[in-house]
Amino acid sequence: MSLTHPQYTRDRQALDETMRATPDDLFHLCELARLLIRYEGFPGAEDIHRDLEATLGRWQLSKDELFRRTREIHQTRPVYRNSDSAQEDWF
Repeated sequence: MSLTHPQYTRDRQALDETMRATPDDLFHLCELARLLIRYEGFPGAEDIHRDLEATLGRWQLSKDELFRRTREIHQTRPVYRNSDSAQEDWF
């Protein structure tokens, strides 16, 4: 059974932008990790799953390496911040 994720439209747009970026772009590196986490195990959005894997391959990163790098980024600077809050907003 294939489902549509409630954030699909927004995520598709974010992934399209990420696919045009490079792994040196820290924001889009974090976006790739965020979307991989969100869609892991989700039974649908096959195009998103395919493009996430393709982007990892094009950037020559394993998931482990991506998550290691993005953990370091999140420890040193905020990546997702709601303008009215000191708390990161990445959900």
